[in-house]
Amino acid sequence: MLHPINWSLVLPYYLGAFAVGYLLGSIPFGLIITRLAGTQDLRSIGSGNIGATNVLRTGRKGLAALTLILDALKGTAAAWLGYWYGGQDLAVLAALGAFLGHTFPVWLMFKGGKGVATFLGLLIFFAWPIALAFAAIWLAVAFLTRYSSLSALVASAATPVLLWFDAYLQEAQLFALLAVLLWLKHSGNIVRLVKGTETKIGQNRSAPGHQQG
Repeated sequence: MLHPINWSLVLPYYLGAFAVGYLLGSIPFGLIITRLAGTQDLRSIGSGNIGATNVLRTGRKGLAALTLILDALKGTAAAWLGYWYGGQDLAVLAALGAFLGHTFPVWLMFKGGKGVATFLGLLIFFAWPIALAFAAIWLAVAFLTRYSSLSALVASAATPVLLWFDAYLQEAQLFALLAVLLWLKHSGNIVRLVKGTETKIGQNRSAPGHQQG
């Protein structure tokens, strides 16, 4: 028998989990790391994005790798904190908050990253075997097409389907929403992919359509 939810009791916990997740997700590691390393403002180069792809355009592969790891781990940490404090429901809300924090950080006038690393970090927490599948799909598409953005789009679209068939039903709903948000953040990339002007992996930044990440 289902019992009605006492919203006056649970709402503060739900809002708290979302807020903590958002604050963790909104930490702009790419911007912080590049500033500490003494590079130029990340927002003034390439696409102006704060994610690992644009950090790579500074020519510092180590900084890009560190950004990728930290952007993923902040998602993992947010979901873990939510789960530790209040179980699966709070983990889901914290995860949603972390993704929105990364893609729309209040500190940067809501102009954040595109969410791929944080998406993966959340997936590692909720279903690590599916995270491995995500990585495998990303690598396969990247190998075949040399498009980083297309790899992320295909892998993210496949994720909720894989979760659903593996009986991660609540997680499938969450990642379906996250995949939609990720695709919206990649709208410019999708246009360039259709036009054939999207930058390929390893392509010179000065080539047409270089503003990818």
